[in-house]
Amino acid sequence: MVKSGKPNQISLKSHAQMALMRRSGKLVSEALAICRAMAVPGTSLINLDSAVEQHFVSHGAVPLFKGYPGKVPYPGSTCLSVNEQVVHGLPGPRVLQEGDLLKIDTACRLDGWCADAAVTIPVGAVSSGKERLCRVTEEVLQLAIKELAAGLKRRGLWSEVARKMQLHAEASGFRMVTQYVGHGIGESMHEPPQVPNYYDRETVDHDFRLVPGLVLAVEPMVNMGVAQTKVLRDHWTVVTRDGLPSAHVEHTLGLMADGVWVITSDRDDEIVT
Repeated sequence: MVKSGKPNQISLKSHAQMALMRRSGKLVSEALAICRAMAVPGTSLINLDSAVEQHFVSHGAVPLFKGYPGKVPYPGSTCLSVNEQVVHGLPGPRVLQEGDLLKIDTACRLDGWCADAAVTIPVGAVSSGKERLCRVTEEVLQLAIKELAAGLKRRGLWSEVARKMQLHAEASGFRMVTQYVGHGIGESMHEPPQVPNYYDRETVDHDFRLVPGLVLAVEPMVNMGVAQTKVLRDHWTVVTRDGLPSAHVEHTLGLMADGVWVITSDRDDEIVT
């Protein structure tokens, strides 16, 4: 989501409510698996989007991206961003090519509860630089999950996690995107708090403590070059200012007394302690 300066008013979730979110999370995970299988040279973005929408609707779920308000309502059920496109890329007739880096972000609501996740997929054989960018971005997300679990035990702060995420990306020679942040999630897709994937004064000013009941969509966006981005004339697609590739991954994470529930995991009952 786009970063804003609004204060955080956080709603905590019960274990039963997280279990309902997990049902949505499984559908999101399955949708991303469908995309992984389809993400080969020659596949059009619109076909990927159609497959995800059909998956959600066939299971009684609502695709949360479709019609999302903006200057132009969002037209698809997925955000499909290729190479220098960071996030919010529009589905359309574009055909995937060998060596592309495809980011897929999607979310649904089932029986009133939401889940949101994203993956970055190499299309065929990609350059070593793109491969390393994918690996480091996934490492940043896995680091966040482990640090959330550790922070829960000491009732730490989100900013401590965000700082380690940023340091890992920068130590690898990459830059974190700072115009967009993760978010709380529950009965709505975007709830407080904002969840920056980086550390700055604003992160500290709007900090929050890690306590059981928080459900967060954590979504690092990592650029190969400069951190800065811009939005194209379609009012949605975000691209890197220098035209270099970007990667994006995301999980919906439920904080519990005994660890972090990866609600959008492709494995059953994945809890990180």
